[in-house]
Amino acid sequence: MLEMLYPSAYMPDVFSIDYPKLQALGYQGVLFDIDNTLVHHGDDATPEIEHLFAYLNSLGLKILLFSDNSRQRVERFNRNIGVPFLAEAGKPDPAACRKAASMLGLAESQVICVGDQIFKDILGANRCGMASILVDFIRLPDEKHFGKRRAAEKIILWFYRKNRRCYNRLAIAR
Repeated sequence: MLEMLYPSAYMPDVFSIDYPKLQALGYQGVLFDIDNTLVHHGDDATPEIEHLFAYLNSLGLKILLFSDNSRQRVERFNRNIGVPFLAEAGKPDPAACRKAASMLGLAESQVICVGDQIFKDILGANRCGMASILVDFIRLPDEKHFGKRRAAEKIILWFYRKNRRCYNRLAIAR
C-alpha cells in the first residue's frame, strides 16, 4: 500500500519540471491541482503561472485544472489562463482522474497529475494508473502550522527517498 502513495517524481515546484521531457516520455496532458501547488491557498493566478501555462500551450500539451475547490474558486483562478477544469473533483477517487483524462480526450497513460498532496492528488492518480508528480506545498514564510496529513506525508516522503526503486522514476528534473 505504501507504494500506492509514492509519486512518480518529486519536485520542489511546478517550475522545476522538464515539460519537454514529459512529452518525450509520451505524456500529452497535465492535470494541475491549484491551491498550494500552483499558488498559495486561495490566491489568484500569478503572472509566472500564466506564463507557465502559455509555455505549456506552446508545447502542445493539453492542460486541465483539477481541483476539489468550488467552481467559483477555479473560475476565478482560471480567468486569465482559460484552460478546461474539473471543480469539486472528489480526489482521491480514481474516477475523478479518469474523468479529467477523458475531458482532455486522452488515455490515463498519456496524462500526468501534478499536485501537493499525497493523500489526494498522488493517491487518486496512482489508483487509476496515472503517473504523478508531487511538488512541495506552497506556504507563506510565516506559516508554521500544517495539518496531520502533512505530518504523515513527511513520513511517507522519508520512506520514498530511501527506496531508490521508486525515487524519481520519471527523472524529469531540469
